[in-house]
Amino acid sequence: MEKIKTIEQLAVGDKASFTKTITEMDVVNFAGITGDLNPAHINEEYAKNTIFKGRIAHGMLSGGLISAVLGTKLPGPGTIYLNQELKFKAPVHFQDTVTAEVEIIEKNEEKNILVLRTVCTNQKGKIVTDGTATVLAPKKANSKDNNSKKAS
Repeated sequence: MEKIKTIEQLAVGDKASFTKTITEMDVVNFAGITGDLNPAHINEEYAKNTIFKGRIAHGMLSGGLISAVLGTKLPGPGTIYLNQELKFKAPVHFQDTVTAEVEIIEKNEEKNILVLRTVCTNQKGKIVTDGTATVLAPKKANSKDNNSKKAS
């Protein structure tokens, strides 16, 4: 995990990424956690007859990779998600290696808000998910906050 950065330490153009190869177990676990048992994800016989000719990962699994970047790298620990817009551009197949990248495109220090472009690409460089996220940047606790927490 990265060091906590406050909005003052962040700049438009800052980028970070996370890469993961999507496995069958990832998809099965995601289906179990979310309850999304769409046969396009979990039933090979059914999925063979779809436009994808086989099972694909849930689109929101790539959204989860974006969340991983936001919460651990940029802005980093303490980030609070406010909004995410996603466009699913291409399927993610089992064994695809997906890179989620975020880039700060707007910064509002007064409101402590960042807007970031969020893009996931596969190992061929094809965009599979595209969008924007709005987040509250982490706040560094000051000594006054720490003292009030100790008193309670």
